[in-house]
Amino acid sequence: MTDALVIVFVKNITLGTVKTRLAKTIGDYGAFEVYTELVKITEKATTDLSIDKRIYFSDAIVDSKWPNEFKTVQKGADLGERMYNAFKDGFDDGYKTIVLIGSDLPDISTFHIENGLRALEKNPVVFGPAEDGGYYLIGLNQLLPDIFINKPWSQSHLLETTLKELDHLNISFSILETLNDIDTYNDLIASDFFKNNTKLQEKIQQLND
Repeated sequence: MTDALVIVFVKNITLGTVKTRLAKTIGDYGAFEVYTELVKITEKATTDLSIDKRIYFSDAIVDSKWPNEFKTVQKGADLGERMYNAFKDGFDDGYKTIVLIGSDLPDISTFHIENGLRALEKNPVVFGPAEDGGYYLIGLNQLLPDIFINKPWSQSHLLETTLKELDHLNISFSILETLNDIDTYNDLIASDFFKNNTKLQEKIQQLND
């Protein structure tokens, strides 16, 4: 067991349930292909980390993903409760610093995760902001329930609201580089992830011909 832990939240790659906003433009099959590639990127970003990892699936464990790592299913009524429960389990099991990431970031890398862990040496909280006003990474060195309660999940003011509350509570935090996740067609076509992946472009073109 290492002192640090990385938690990855993964949606099960099921047709019609992933990247639903993107699917409105490129269809369910196209969104399925995009999310499949994003999960591969996330898996690669975490594989080389020499610390413990826990993979939390939305609905059911997939054995073929993250082989030999701890895998379980998210528990909770909303995203906040699911994240809180994952952090609580980690701290209860003795981890000192915990970083949680999502799985829809084309630019996520080992570098971002390691930066998040280093930031927890200075402050009890770290966020990796997403361009849509949320965050792609959250890290803690102690359990802070207020972060996860009554927040505007999936709204453009999520991070702003959370940071204001931390200021009010006099809890210091670190901020990492801003990254863009893939939620819409404009996000997709603007990304180097898509521009540099001709196979993915061809698949989506074929599906929409």
